[in-house]
Amino acid sequence: MERSHQTAVKVKTERELERIVKGVANHRRIQILRLLAKEPELSLEGICSRVKIDVKTGWEHVRRMAIAGIVLKRPEGRSVRHRLSSRGENILTFLGMLE
Repeated sequence: MERSHQTAVKVKTERELERIVKGVANHRRIQILRLLAKEPELSLEGICSRVKIDVKTGWEHVRRMAIAGIVLKRPEGRSVRHRLSSRGENILTFLGMLE
């Protein structure tokens, strides 16, 4: 079978997959995931006020989600806006299948 016309897909290592799973393996992170699906471009303060957590805790959750490639950050003035990446959207779809 010829592969020259197929898009090359990089296979993730077990450690890379672990990082992705850990990026969402927390009930607060799942809340943030669902929130950003409904309200993209929220600031950290906006996320924390809606999820009802303090900023330090929210910062750590969003940091881990960004490391996992689930959340994208975009600077805007003195704040940072957050939205789901395509991976984050795929994870949200997967979580919906588990319900």
